[in-house]
Amino acid sequence: MTKKLLAEFIGTFWLVLGGCGSAVLAAGVADVGIGWLGVSLAFGLTVLTMAFAVGHISGGHFNPAVSLGLMIAGRFDAKDLIPYWVAQVIGATAAAVVLYIIVSGGAGFSGVGGFASNGYGEASPQGYGLTAALVTEVVMTAMFLIIILGATSAGAPSGFAPIAIGLGLVLIHLISIPVTNTSVNPARSTGVALFADGPALAQLWLFWLAPLAGAALGALIWKVLSPED
Repeated sequence: MTKKLLAEFIGTFWLVLGGCGSAVLAAGVADVGIGWLGVSLAFGLTVLTMAFAVGHISGGHFNPAVSLGLMIAGRFDAKDLIPYWVAQVIGATAAAVVLYIIVSGGAGFSGVGGFASNGYGEASPQGYGLTAALVTEVVMTAMFLIIILGATSAGAPSGFAPIAIGLGLVLIHLISIPVTNTSVNPARSTGVALFADGPALAQLWLFWLAPLAGAALGALIWKVLSPED
């Protein structure tokens, strides 16, 4: 179990550092910034690389919503859920600490701003409200779980699951960054919210509730859809 939790810590650390780090450090640089497309790719690449690197140790969840969905689908032991959640949140927070240290070393530093946090209303990148944010996060997380469960099922091509899952996360970000800055991962939302300026902490409840609900929905849909489950 210690190795599994360490793998979840490292995987979630890399997801937040790579994904949120790309958003904070590289997305908005004039003329050469990577923009939302680059951030979407960065999040997908973090999951793809860590799924190959440590997925065989812990299952490669890196996300409390994924752990819950896998449990509901019968792919994960309920007794391990809370330890996985703790490791994931600590990993995300550690990555946020590292990112804060980097950002605060920049010339003219005066605050981290939104710090790649998730939000709705004034905190949404394009001003989307609570209902839009809720629906987006539930649906995107549900689809993510269907992708994960399908790609790792017995009938799927062997060895390709990390690619499908990573590309699925890229697509999710391409759709939902304008709405909520894309969570689908309560640990990712929590780590950066602890340091962000603005309403990120006050709105964090949504980015636990909606991804967890979406993960449960996706798992239930898969159980109906899949003959093997």
